[in-house]
This record gives sequence, structure tokens and C-alpha cells, in this order.
Amino acid sequence: MGDLNVKSVSNKREVREFSQHLINDVKALEQMLMNNWFETDTIRIGAEQELCLVDSHLRPASVSMELLERANNPDYVNEIAQYNLEVNFDPLVFEKNCLSMLEKDVSHHVGVVRNIAKDMGADIVLAGILPTIRKFDLDLDNLTPYERYSALLNAIGKLRGKEYELKINGIDELNIKLDSAFIEGCNTGFQVHLQVTPDDFVDKYNISQAVAAPVMAVAANSPILFGKRLWKETRIALFQQSIDTRTSSDHLRERSPRVTFGNAWLKGSILEIYREDIMRFRVLLHSAIDEDSLELVSKNKIPKLKALTTHNSTVYRWNRPCYGHQGTKPHLRIENRILPAGPTPVDEVANAAFWLGLMNKMGDVYGDVTKVMDFDDARSNFLASARNGLDTRFNWFDKKKYHATTLIKEELLPIAREGLEKANIDKADIDKYLGIIGERAETARTGSQWMLHSFSKLKEKTGKEEAFTAITAAMANRQTDGDPVHTWSLAELSDIKNWTPTNLLIEEFMAVDLFTVQKDDLLEMVMEMMDWRNMRNIPVEDDKGRLVGLVTQRLLFRHFVKSDRKSKGALVKDIMIKDPISIAPEANIQEAMRLMEEHKISCLPVVKDSKLVGIITDANFMDISKSLLKRWL
Repeated sequence: MGDLNVKSVSNKREVREFSQHLINDVKALEQMLMNNWFETDTIRIGAEQELCLVDSHLRPASVSMELLERANNPDYVNEIAQYNLEVNFDPLVFEKNCLSMLEKDVSHHVGVVRNIAKDMGADIVLAGILPTIRKFDLDLDNLTPYERYSALLNAIGKLRGKEYELKINGIDELNIKLDSAFIEGCNTGFQVHLQVTPDDFVDKYNISQAVAAPVMAVAANSPILFGKRLWKETRIALFQQSIDTRTSSDHLRERSPRVTFGNAWLKGSILEIYREDIMRFRVLLHSAIDEDSLELVSKNKIPKLKALTTHNSTVYRWNRPCYGHQGTKPHLRIENRILPAGPTPVDEVANAAFWLGLMNKMGDVYGDVTKVMDFDDARSNFLASARNGLDTRFNWFDKKKYHATTLIKEELLPIAREGLEKANIDKADIDKYLGIIGERAETARTGSQWMLHSFSKLKEKTGKEEAFTAITAAMANRQTDGDPVHTWSLAELSDIKNWTPTNLLIEEFMAVDLFTVQKDDLLEMVMEMMDWRNMRNIPVEDDKGRLVGLVTQRLLFRHFVKSDRKSKGALVKDIMIKDPISIAPEANIQEAMRLMEEHKISCLPVVKDSKLVGIITDANFMDISKSLLKRWL
């Protein structure tokens, strides 16, 4: 998330001052490029690991502050949500055994964090989106208490307003409203950095755009959000919509979202990206600037370009340009932000190896990729890959069309292998990591497919919540074993060691696919509906979705017995229970059981802000009881 010592801009003077520093930083960078200040003799790689913290019930655990205090390691840092954190790894020279060294580093530090978490009664899971995360985990009480994060949410809120809609369609459909951009905290990734020389930057950046789609297709690990099966890499849609500062009318003006793939191929230099982002996106955050970058350059001193890097951290390109310096020379990097966290460290390094190999050889094979592919095809491939993963058909170079697995196995893997050989990577590492990508493509078993197949199997045995808990438990178990995801067996209920639904909430168990009626509907129609669907209760709502009543099987029976079925014109309002007892989705299921027992009722409509959002019945509690009994036996 970048520098924590930043604040939201509070007045126009701060915007003007920070903008001046931005202009100076761009001019300073331009002079540094013209005078060949950048490192070119050594190429390095780096990575950042984001991960999810979970409690003993596999739910998000907001313990990052305490965990980081216990770890006492500057390479372990906060993320926006207290149930996530990030580990930064030391750069490695891109040669020889750097890939196996990266896997060793990732495995070691993930293990350190896991051990500390377990001492705290928690655990970690590597997933692009945690399958058990719930909407109410986005309560701002779980926001990391640093000004950077609250400033970012406030700045986005000022531009966009206080109501956010999230709409994603996949196997299921998600259509919800939120009150902040904090939903960004659902995402975790594995960012990979490649150092690039200034002369190569344009070609390498365009290659990173061209290969983003197939690399993401074979790496997908985020198919589930809030109990819905959505895109194979749902992070893409979620992140773009959560940080989108545009209003509805802005879309007519072709304004870009702050999370973006980009609008065109890069032509000039890295400056082209920075200048475009300054022109397109207003300043959200500022920081205290303690240097005059132009003055430093005039004295042959390397500036931090703090204003530029701060602004760059609030524009979320999936392939992001980065400036940095260590030692005597500054350097340029491309940060790959498309890769999800997990499923295991070896899978993550395999994804990195695939991308790095392509980055290092694609230009030798195809020359300037902008001459053989339209940018619109690269962008549409990216979105299609996020939706469909390995089921995608790509519009590839020279207008050829390929199925994802064919493209990866027959064309891209050989190029990636040559790219790693060109960097003098050890043959054993090349065989290991690209072998994993090949097997994943051959079996069509990405992390996303494993989760979806596991759910299809589990839903025949149990409810959604226990199924997603089993999937998360299985992920944690198999990640500890360390085997790549294409070798995993599907999740089983036996993977869960500790599941206590009495600690969970109504929202996790309520039925949301509802059949409802209105008060002026015919009772005879209601009787038929309840017979067709074997329903014992049916909610009554008005035109705006507000709960106004409830019709029960018992009420219907009494009515038709007393009327001797002669009352053909009777309406719902004639017999419905007005103002029925209801419950909020955030309530505990124990409260629901108490209400149902106390009032001798078999169901509770679930209401939020007067709107009917679900229903929970005694049948739901029977399902929970069966699962617990099986586990106890």
C-alpha cells in the first residue's frame, strides 16, 4: 500500500503545492533519463506476498497489528484490512537459482507468519479472495488504524459519494451496495517486480500488457466472493469497482478508472505513463516533501521523487511502472499486479517464472508486439481471461485465435523456457516451475477450478457455509503440505477441524433466492405457489421490496377450511400476518433460535433497512444440526 506517512489533501493550497512537486519530479526524472543515470548492468527480480489471517473457524481474523508487533520484522507490513498483511522479499539477481531462492524465501516467511499466527490462535491462507469472507467483515472497525488508509477511503468518498454498488456476474450474480471502498480489503495478491533498463522499458512494458491475459488465465485463484461464484479471477472486477472514483455520468466522457489496464500501447518512455496519470487522475493523497528534486539533480544527487511515487501508489495499473534506487544508481521496474496470492508458494513462483520468461524472450521472437497485436485485443483478452480463466479464447498475434490451454502449451511455454535460459536460470528450476505451469494447463486445474470443483462436490452433502469453510480449511491444510494445486485432491468435510455455526450469523445461513407475493395478490395463487415449491411460509413485500407481511401454510389451511373453498376472490391482505417478527442479517443464529422458540414460529424474514433480504427457517437449523451430528459421530 506504499508509504504510511501520507494524508488526504484538505484544501486547494495543498493540491497546488503537491502538484508543483509532481511537476518537478517528472522533470527531474526526464533529466535523469537523458543523462543515463539508471542502472543497466544488473537485472533483479523481487516480490511481495499478501496473505489472509483467519481465526479457528476459518473466518477473517483482525490480528495483524498484534502479529506484526510480535514478528518485529520491517519486511512485514500492514495492508488496508487488519485481517491481511504483506511480506516484502529482498531483491534477487535474475540468474541461476534465483527462482528456487525466491520460493525458499516465500516459504520461510510464510511459515514464520503462520507460526506466529498459530501462537495467537489464528492461521493464514493464501488466496486471491478468502472464500469465507463476508460482507460484514468490511465493517470499518477492521480498517487498519493508520491515517493513510482512512485518508484514502475519505478521498475516494469525496470524489465518488458515500454509496458504492458492486455488480459482478458469473455462475452466480453479485449485486450489492456498500458504504465505502473498504471492499478493496478482500483482495490479496503476489506482486512480482522485474527491473528494466530505460532503453528496454517501452518494449518490455508492452510485452507485459500483451501476455497479461494468458498468464492470469493459468494463475487464477479468486472465483468466490460473499458466497457467490463469479469470475475465475474476481479480484480484477472487485478492485476496479472498489477504487472507481467516477460517477455514472463520467462514463459518458471516457474517463478512466483508477484501477486500469491502460488505454493504448506505450510509445515514448516511462514518462508517458506518469504524465498521463497526473493528467487523468486528481491528487488523492499528499505527503511531506523534504527535497527539491530538480535542485538535487542539478547537484548530481539522486532524488527520492516522493511526490511522484506517492501519486503512483494511488493509480492502480495492473502492470505498474516503478522508480526506486539502492546504492549509487536509481533503477526502473515493472510491477506485475495481476497475480493472486496462492495457492502455494511453489505455485506463485511458477507463475512468476512463466511471466519472467515471457518478458525476457517475447521481444526476440516477435519484435515489437504492437505491430502484431491491436491494443484493444490485449485489453479484451485481459477481461475475458479474468472472467473465464483457462476457458478463454484469445485474439492473439496476427489476428490468430487460440484456446488458452493451446496457446500456453504450444506457444508460450517454449518461449518462456527460452527466456529463462537466456537469463542463465538453472535448468532444474526451469523444468520445475514451467513444468508446474504445463501440468496446470494440461489438467485445467488452477486454484479457481479446484475451488469450484470442490464446491460442486460439497454442495450435494452440506450447506454453502460449511462447504466454503471446508474449502478454506482444505486450502490451509494443503498449503502447509506445499504441493502444487494441480495435484490437490478436492476439499472434503473432514478437512474442517473446528466448525461451530453457533458463532456465526444469519446472513451466512439465510435463503436469498426468495419467492414473494404482494398484499393484493389472490390467495388461491399463493396456495398454488406454496404447493408447487413445497413452501410453508411466503413473505409479503411491497413494490419497493419492503416487508409488509407473512403468509403461513397454517393460515392458508384455516382460511380455506372456514370458507369451505368458496372464497375465490380472497386476497393476501385478508389473512396475512402484518408486521411479522423479523431479524437482521447481522444477528446471531442463537438469537434467531430464541425468537422462533419464544414465539412458536417456523421462520423469520430477514430485513435490512426495511428491505426484505432473505428468510431463515427451521429447516436451516436442521441442516446445521445434521452437520454437527455427523461431525460428532
